Amino acid sequence: MATVGLAELRTWLLLLLPLCLTLWAETWHLASAAAAVQGYTGGRDMVCPAVCRCDEDFIYCNDRGLSAIPPLPSYASVLYLQNNQVNNPGLPASLEHHLTVQVVYLYDNELDDFPVRLPPSLRELHLQDNNIRSVPRSALARMPLLEKLHLDDNSISTVSIEDQAFADNPRLRLLFLSRNHLSSIPSGLPASLEELRLDDNRISTIPTHAFRGLASLRSLVLDGNLLANQRIADDTFARLANLTELSLVRNSLQTPPVNLPTAHLQRLSLQDNALTHVPRASLEGMRGLQRLDLSGNNLTTLPRGLFRDLDSLAQLLVRGNPWHCGCNLRWLYDWLLARGNAVAVRGLTCHGPERARDMALVDLGGQMEECEAVRATGNRDRAGAGGGPADASTTLSPPQGSLFTLRSKRPGLGLPDSGLDYTLGSSGVGKSLALNVKPLSHSSVRVTWSVAQPTSSFRLSWLRLGAGSAVGSITETLVRGDRREYLLTALQPRSDYIICMAPLASGSESKGPGAPADGETEEALVCAKAETTELRPVGGGGGHGEDEGSQPMAALPLAGIIGGAAALVFLALALAVSCWYGRRKGHLSSRDHYTRNSSRKGKSHDDYIESGTKKDNTILEIRGPGFQMTPMPACQPTPAKPPPREDYIVHTIFPPSNGTGLFKAAARPSDPGYGTNRGYREGGVPDVDYCYT
Repeated sequence: MATVGLAELRTWLLLLLPLCLTLWAETWHLASAAAAVQGYTGGRDMVCPAVCRCDEDFIYCNDRGLSAIPPLPSYASVLYLQNNQVNNPGLPASLEHHLTVQVVYLYDNELDDFPVRLPPSLRELHLQDNNIRSVPRSALARMPLLEKLHLDDNSISTVSIEDQAFADNPRLRLLFLSRNHLSSIPSGLPASLEELRLDDNRISTIPTHAFRGLASLRSLVLDGNLLANQRIADDTFARLANLTELSLVRNSLQTPPVNLPTAHLQRLSLQDNALTHVPRASLEGMRGLQRLDLSGNNLTTLPRGLFRDLDSLAQLLVRGNPWHCGCNLRWLYDWLLARGNAVAVRGLTCHGPERARDMALVDLGGQMEECEAVRATGNRDRAGAGGGPADASTTLSPPQGSLFTLRSKRPGLGLPDSGLDYTLGSSGVGKSLALNVKPLSHSSVRVTWSVAQPTSSFRLSWLRLGAGSAVGSITETLVRGDRREYLLTALQPRSDYIICMAPLASGSESKGPGAPADGETEEALVCAKAETTELRPVGGGGGHGEDEGSQPMAALPLAGIIGGAAALVFLALALAVSCWYGRRKGHLSSRDHYTRNSSRKGKSHDDYIESGTKKDNTILEIRGPGFQMTPMPACQPTPAKPPPREDYIVHTIFPPSNGTGLFKAAARPSDPGYGTNRGYREGGVPDVDYCYT
């Protein structure tokens, strides 16, 4: 029995033990939570500010019109302070003691200097759209954990960024400096940088060492600057081995930069530049390229084999170019058909020839079938592209960092030998090209031409003939296929020049000046001769071509002087006529007024005295030659006093005919109205408003 009892007790203990353990764990958990809450609330410096909204550790004080940041709770981790009027004094010193803050939004405020009272635990800082003018190293050194820094839309210049300003930020991965006043790439950028935006600045030059040490950079945006091919070093972008995105939109590039990184590049943006041709080797080796944007340029054709290595290309944007969809683009037509839906093409609309205008290239199947010669050329190019050494010579790109025009003693384009006597005129006509030259001044010649068939480009060369057998330097350049005129400048005065031109076949322009083209033949070469005029001193009269160009400009100041003088004379005459008319009108009106109101009519002033038009009851006392106005009380007779011999009293005079004559009433004692108001009214005397003596 005892054994059974012990067994039951043991069973009950086994059942109660888990329950007790569960109750103990719950009690411990509640006690811990209560202690944590008590410690958490007791550790708070203060509650959420009244002007802000707090959502756990997210503090929303944005769009409040604040000029200073209010005291914040110590548990905050993300501060939204944007769209206020906070200035540098408005940042409290206590802000740098909030060691839990990791993200601060301070954009669109009124900061003039880089803030220094920020928490050292900060990892992301937004300061865009302020008026910050400098980036000191001491301010950035207070944030060693900073990873993302936004400084867009400020007033930062290249010289205002302190040397090695980012040296104490080894974790900085993102730096935005868009829409500032930078004139060059900032120096001392951290090696940890992965994304750099410098768009819409004034950067015009990129030296070789600009991106040195940025091996981790993946995205580089240089849109809206002043970049040109001549001011970009040849190996500038070659150092960026891990670059996946390169954007050079809205610059002044004529060709894509050379030595672009090819290993990891996925997006290349070259729209809205001045691209006139793309060398065949520009995209060589870019097997990972997924998006290529060539929109908004001056491209008419693309060389064969340009997309040979673009196996991953998914988007091709080429709108806004004057494409000439002839046999020169037959290879691109075949390439698009072969890729099918694997690549999305936008904007490949033909601008010429006329029968293909406004049509998509992929819709020109019938026209492309007519290109027998081009197909044969395409087979020959594909055979050479199989790895033969002959293709290496066709992938040379024009030099970058120097002018595209080259000078040499023996150019690739054959020019006439200067030692022979050539009878060249000012125009030349070949099988497919007509050339015309005309001197404009002592240092410039205008070259115009016309062609029978469109071509991708022209090779233009000119040679200055020396005395005897001496040969001057030969200069040559490539001209776009859509141009029909060219101006040669900086020529020598009073010199003979031989100017030659030849059309180039598609793809031959990638060899650059100085190299013979496959499509260029001696029969296609057309030459003409021009002679520059003599340089004359100012005022001595120049040559005929110079006078024609300068005479309109010289006549402009003389015409302006004559016109100004005529305008001044006209204004003076108008002013004189106005003054004369005004004076005449005033004189006539005064004469008319005198005729109506004057009563002299040949009488002297002493014969009578005008009473004027104002009615009053004033008595005129005249003594000797003078008189005085003396007001008299109403309806009272004049006081009687014996006047002296020379004095006399004159009653108020009321002329009967509007003041034009002196009234003298005749004595009519027999008239019954005489001496009454009626009698006075009939005699021209006013009524009882006045009294008489």
